[in-house]
This record gives sequence, structure tokens and C-alpha cells, in this order.
Amino acid sequence: MQIAFLADVHFQDLYGEFSDSDFKGIENPGTGKKTILRTMDSQLHSTRIFNENYFAFLAALDDIAKRNIKIVALPGDFTDDGQAYNLRGLKKILDGYQKKYGMRFFITTGNHDPVGPFLKQGGKSDFMDENGGELSIVSDENLIRKKDSKSIFTRDIAMSGYLEILNSMNDFGFAPSGKDIFWQTPFSKDSYQQFQFKNALKDSEYENRMYEVSSGFSVPDLSYMVEPTDGIWLMAIDGNTYIPKNIDGNPDDENNYSGASIGYNNVLSNKKHLFLWVEKVVTEAKRLNKTLIAFTHYPILDFNDDANSEIKQLLGNDKWQMDRVPNDEVAELFAKAGLKLHFAGHMHINDTGVKKFKNGKMLVNIQVSSLAAYIPGYKILTVKSEDEFEVEMVCIKNVPRFNELFSLYEREFKNLKTQNSSDIWNHDILKTKNYRDFTLFHLKELVRLRFVPSDWPKDFIEKASKLSGKDLLKLSLGNSKDLSKFNTKSFETWRFDDALLNLYQFQSADELAKKDIPKKRLSQYRILEENFTMLETDDEFLTQLKLFFAILEKLSTGDDADHLKIDFKRGELLKL
Repeated sequence: MQIAFLADVHFQDLYGEFSDSDFKGIENPGTGKKTILRTMDSQLHSTRIFNENYFAFLAALDDIAKRNIKIVALPGDFTDDGQAYNLRGLKKILDGYQKKYGMRFFITTGNHDPVGPFLKQGGKSDFMDENGGELSIVSDENLIRKKDSKSIFTRDIAMSGYLEILNSMNDFGFAPSGKDIFWQTPFSKDSYQQFQFKNALKDSEYENRMYEVSSGFSVPDLSYMVEPTDGIWLMAIDGNTYIPKNIDGNPDDENNYSGASIGYNNVLSNKKHLFLWVEKVVTEAKRLNKTLIAFTHYPILDFNDDANSEIKQLLGNDKWQMDRVPNDEVAELFAKAGLKLHFAGHMHINDTGVKKFKNGKMLVNIQVSSLAAYIPGYKILTVKSEDEFEVEMVCIKNVPRFNELFSLYEREFKNLKTQNSSDIWNHDILKTKNYRDFTLFHLKELVRLRFVPSDWPKDFIEKASKLSGKDLLKLSLGNSKDLSKFNTKSFETWRFDDALLNLYQFQSADELAKKDIPKKRLSQYRILEENFTMLETDDEFLTQLKLFFAILEKLSTGDDADHLKIDFKRGELLKL
């Protein structure tokens, strides 16, 4: 039995239509098609690609179809903010693959779908206009930032709440199907033996899926568990926890709720019924000899390969998305409930997290890469038995039509040059030959334009950026300047900025990043890490470099995240 996991698709319908506006986008001179797209500048400042992932999504689905995999799970952020036109476009695609290939899709919510528990007015100011400039598309005129800017108004750009998402996407797991052997929510009363489709249908209704996130504040929970094929239980956990900003405010005010991006740390405090439900389902699965696989948008284990302490020392407690790292209590509660295998997205990274407990239990969290970031791909889970699984990462490298919008970006680049804009994106991204290289270039620009300015100490970056590999080698040796045993010439082929990019590559792609980094340089990183570890110093800059290479070492040597076998009976992971 095989299941494909596609996380963080962030689908945005390039060729969608607004139901209440004649605007269909700008014409692409290369194809003649009207296209609704965001600017290249906006996506190179974002942790996700907005446009080209449309084509990558289709390529991934085609690849899954070729492999004859029939069950596909989407662990959240299946759209980019859940706007009505994007939901319609996604539904059309999923319906088409279900009809043509007999696939079944099972989705769960992410912090981008919905953005809040209830419908919110919204829009973006970074769509592209016909001249390569920015265009605002908003659902409310009060949201226009620049009053003199070009604007399109449509209610289809408002950010859907749970009700709208449930009504649009209920064919993909949120409601039971006649094909299901069993289906329930955390609020269902019927046992496995009592299961009736009509009762499950009633349980799936919006008003029957509410809980109090805080006293007096009722919001939906779209979690469900389904048995799509005999013996397999898929648990789709809605990890979104939208906490009221003002407990004296209006419970129906869509703007009175904080975002859900922190993930399970808020579930701990305000959505504890999920842990009780998981425990109940695990117990039932064991009793009935069912194989349980859970998936949520959010990770339940550390995803930084035990480098959190060094990251905090180097960058601070509030950088590198530290607030998204789940507390240890999250894993402990899931393990106590008996959960073993969990798939997640949210972080746009490829990673395997493993935690073993004193009682012999083992919990495995599989982070699924995003199709909208480096390295783009999806995971295939092969169920061998109740205790034995195989997990494989599939990279999406060659994507038909990935460069279809490049002529429009040329127009944007010329417009930015004319305006003498500062920090213009690197035009060479339009020379990339495949989608994988495109996402790597995206990461490179993201590091330069966003991560370095926002996360890294300015003094450290200014000093480190001037250093070559040879300079770093000298510093790592401290008072001992004996370079005779090293091939210093090969250390001169790269600079600190290359190491910084490689650090982010390992964070994003884990061991798969090694395919994009010279082997010689990887061995030199190991030498530098060993040297800095032995170096005793009170110098602040050298201490920062020690931390940097310690983080690089940990991120590059984590648990296997390419192709592995999980054996819960023996409590081990084996690289395949």
C-alpha cells in the first residue's frame, strides 16, 4: 500500500477567473494567455514561490499517476491564503485527477487555508500589471496601501474561513465518501461497529465540529480520521489553533484571532481535546488491527537536527523561526497517546525527526518538502506492515512549462531598472534550466534579500563576508598557523557567503543538498568544524564562527531523509 504526501503546494491559480470582475490577468506575449501572477520581486522575498509552483504541482501529480499511487494526502497550505478563485482552481485539478486516474485526495488545513477561523477581507499589492509594475487586487478598497495605485476589486480574493473551505473542499476528506469503510471526527459518537454513512455525514457538518478555543469563543476543528482502504487509517489532524487576541472582544469578529503559524505549542494550551482523540483512535486501531498514519500541517518534533541551542546563541531566541519548534511536551503527549508515525509540512523542509522514549516507544516525524521551495518534491510512504514502513523522497526536477512566465519577468526587470530600484533581484534566475535549479536560485536570493538582513547580526555578516575558505582555516587554527598539512589552494575556491548559502541548503533539503555542493568543500567544512570545536577563545567573532560551523555540521548530518526504512518493532531507521 502506497500513499503520496504533497505538502505546502501553496496553489495559486495563474489562469483562474474572478466571478465578479472582468479582469483575467495580463497577456503573456509568449503564450497569448491571460495570466494572474505575482511579481518576481515578491516571490524572491518570500519563503515560497507563488507562480511556478502551479506547474510543479501538475508535474508532481503526473508523476504520482505514473507510479499508480491512488491515495494522496495534502498536509495543509494547499492554497495560498484560501481565496475563492484559488479553491475553485484547485478543486478543478483534483477532480480531474480523481476522475482520470482513480486517485483519492485527503487534505488537512494549514495556516494559509484558512488564515483565520472566519472569512476575512484581504488581497495583495504585488500582482503584476501589464507594464511589469505592481497591481493591487483586493476585496475591500480600505485595504489599498497606496491610494493612487492600480487596483482590482473582487470578493474572490478575500481569505476564506473554515466554512468556505469546508464547502469547497469537502470531497477531499473533510466529509465522508460512500467509498470509505470508516470516517469520524473528534466529536463523533459512533464506534467502528456502529458506523453508518448518514451519521458520519451529519458529523461532518460545520456546526457539529465546533469547540471552545477559549471561554466563550467557539471555532471549528476540521480534523477527521478515514479508512479509505481496508486496514489503513489516515488521521488528518487540524493543527490550527486560532486564539482570541482580546477575550473581552466579539467572538464573531474575524480580526480578533491571532494566526496559527506557531503550530502545536498553541494546541498544548488551547486545543487539548486533539490529544485525547488521538489516544482514543490509537487504542481502537490496535484493537481492530488497523495501521494508523497521522498527518498535520505542523511538525511534532524538532526539525533542526538538535542545533536549536547553537542557533539561539548565534542569532537569538526570536530568529530562524524558533517559535515554530514544538515543545518537548508535544512529542511526549503524542507518544503517550501511542502515535508512532506522523507526516507534516509548514517548514518547507525535507527532514526526518526521531524521538525514542525510556519505555521503548519511538515517534517518527517526517517533514515533507514544499513544491514551492528548495528542494521541491513529495514523499511516498509504503506500508509494509503494522510496524514496518518505507519512506522515499521524490525530487521534482524537470517541470514542463516552468519558464512559461519568464518573458513577463523580463518586463518587470526592465521596469525596476528604469525606476532605479534598490536591491533588484538577480536577472540570472531567468537563465535556470530546470525547476530544481530555479528553486535553488530562489533560495539564494531569499538568503540575500531577506534572511541575512532579518536574522543575522550585522557586524558578524560584515566581517565574515570578507573571508575566504583559507581565511576561515587560518582562524580555526588559532595560534597554531601551521597550514602545511592542508591544501590551502582548494580552500580558496569558496567564500563564507557560499558556506552561508550551503547552511540554508542543508536546512531546506537535508542530505539531498549534498548533490548541489562540491564534495571537496563538504570535507573542508568538516575540518573547519573540528578545528573550531577544539579552539579555545574569548573572542566574540571566533565564538560566532564556532557556532556557525557547529550548526552547519548538525544540519548536514541528521537522520536519513532521502530513502529509509522505519522498523518500529526494532526501534530503528535504516538508510536504503
